[in-house]
Amino acid sequence: MLNKDRLSRRAFTAGLGAVAAAVLVGVARDRTASAAAPGLDDPAKKEIAMKLVSSAENSSLDWKAQYKYIEDIGDGRGYTAGIIGFCSGTGDMLDLVQLYTDRRPGNVLAPYLPALRRVNGTDSHDGLDPHYPDDWRRAAQDTVFQQAQNDERDRVYFNPAVTRGRTDGLRALGQFIYYDALVMHGDGDDPTSFRNIRARALRGARPPAQGGNETTYLNAFLDARVWAMKQEEAHSDTSRVDTAQRVFLRKGNLDLNTPLDWKVYGESYHIG
Repeated sequence: MLNKDRLSRRAFTAGLGAVAAAVLVGVARDRTASAAAPGLDDPAKKEIAMKLVSSAENSSLDWKAQYKYIEDIGDGRGYTAGIIGFCSGTGDMLDLVQLYTDRRPGNVLAPYLPALRRVNGTDSHDGLDPHYPDDWRRAAQDTVFQQAQNDERDRVYFNPAVTRGRTDGLRALGQFIYYDALVMHGDGDDPTSFRNIRARALRGARPPAQGGNETTYLNAFLDARVWAMKQEEAHSDTSRVDTAQRVFLRKGNLDLNTPLDWKVYGESYHIG
């Protein structure tokens, strides 16, 4: 965009009018291009988002292979499992298994619902061990359970990230940055939750919808995200921000266009 400070104060009024008209046309074209660019909910962009998160969560681009994933990673959230890291200690795993049971009564995970309610908010495996991980992997072979994982991912994390990102005037990269933050931090009231990461960013920059520069705002958000990650030992490795999201941002790839090259935890990834 043309910097108004560079315009000569001695320019003729007619000349200023012509320049202003040209600037307005340029701005209109930029807005049209941004509006026309697909958001993260475009199927191709969403597939990219799934692979990016999987590279960080599972060290693999094959996100569909993660329906069966389950382990306790020692982060105080109990079991972490599935395509988005549903946790037995944070409630989203309970909601997922309840949805699955609503759709497939009598499934192999249904008997664990009372235990999942008891351990919610803790890192306990009480009532889940020793067979819950094996039963999760059995359930993951059922397409009904796979679809339930997809739907809960979208309801709790993906759709809110896209909606909030659009409201803030962000394009696909910004929407993804929101999505990845929601996946890791959730949207609770604690200081490291998504909403408070965003609030921290807003103290230093404005999103495009509030007249701010998109790149400047996203850097502020990532700064706040890194702060939040470092508050928790299990998430203190910030490479998913430093050598992935910031790489795309530095290149000005606000529409998250391929090819993409990045690193997470020292491993290199590519989407052509």
